[in-house]
Amino acid sequence: MVRCEGGALRRTPGPIRRIKPAMKVCSPVVRWLFKRSPKPPTEPALAGSPRVRAGATFAARLSFDAVTKRYGERLALDGLSLDVEPGEVVCLLGPSGCGKTTLLRVAAGIERPTSGRILISDIEVAGPARFVQPEDRGVGLMFQDFALFPHLTIVENVAFGLKALPREDARREALLMLSRVGLERYADQYPHILSGGQQQRVALARAIVPRPAVMLMDEPFSGLDVQLRDVMQEETLELLNETRATTMIVTHDPEEAMRIGDRIAVMRAGRLIQTGRAQDLYHRPAALFVARLFSEINEITYRVAGGRISTPIGSLPAEGVTEGALATLCVRERGVGIVAAPSNGSGSAPGLAARVRSAKFLGDAVRYEVVAEGFDEPINVRANVGSPFEKGSEVRLHIDPGQVLIFPPCADKVV
Repeated sequence: MVRCEGGALRRTPGPIRRIKPAMKVCSPVVRWLFKRSPKPPTEPALAGSPRVRAGATFAARLSFDAVTKRYGERLALDGLSLDVEPGEVVCLLGPSGCGKTTLLRVAAGIERPTSGRILISDIEVAGPARFVQPEDRGVGLMFQDFALFPHLTIVENVAFGLKALPREDARREALLMLSRVGLERYADQYPHILSGGQQQRVALARAIVPRPAVMLMDEPFSGLDVQLRDVMQEETLELLNETRATTMIVTHDPEEAMRIGDRIAVMRAGRLIQTGRAQDLYHRPAALFVARLFSEINEITYRVAGGRISTPIGSLPAEGVTEGALATLCVRERGVGIVAAPSNGSGSAPGLAARVRSAKFLGDAVRYEVVAEGFDEPINVRANVGSPFEKGSEVRLHIDPGQVLIFPPCADKVV
């Protein structure tokens, strides 16, 4: 065990070494970006032999203190502050252009912040008076397109960040990591023979084999098909938990963020909108923008009078909305119950009278568009397939007032 530059503790088998990652070559901005090799049409089965466990490192705290980044007149990061605890996995979630990747780049040292500080284990690595080079931060970086070197064998790709070790020692550690991700049998082949999922495993092995204290991943699953993406998310999370690396993962997929993140940090226009656990952000979104990210919602606008809004499901408090201003009532599509109307035509049955305007089969659910009593616009409802209703069916809607959300209007949709 040694104390590395920057203050982080790291366990290192064999001689003490300083790891220099692959970003030491090529262009000065993104140094190991090569186009991904074409992938074969199928994903070969994993080896049946048990895998070795990845070596553990000592996780570091990653802190952003009022970080700003400008590109000319454009403000990419706007006074952003965030702490990622040792060993924690935090997903950065938000639409394209909100500053997620920029935050990763300033953390890695590829970009310098315009102002503010970045600290690893409470040691400043970027700030007004200090800038630590990327190779000296103890940070692993995994790009979206994996960036494997096509002219190196797979084991040479994995060992690229172990240049301070003797060749045989570096190869041995690289082979152990390839065994952990189930690809040791391809060690002396070249990346072009691998499928997309296998290339992702190699890129992950290369980033982790130096045992970084902090791991940064830029949309690592976006290029994979749906079924493979689920498998790779689980495998990656397992490996990160074994190594105990403090991790930030950029994603634009809310379901992915909820699946793999200990916490989720929602970004918009270079700022943090809300940070918390998946269930907190889903049930208690801080803004309409966050509510739109995590579920499909109906949005109906009402004017506030006496601190309340009058709706077909009753008078509801509009906390935080100015008197006389417009408020947006949010009703989740899956939060609306739909049942058949009484066959005797009784008008006293519970729920809102409604008629099905359209029905779309979505596999495990049906999405109905219904015209409901008291609402000026149609309401969308997602229901289980079990009891489908045809177009024109008379139905009743049940909306729990305790499950709706009320916010000031927000014009910008999530894209």
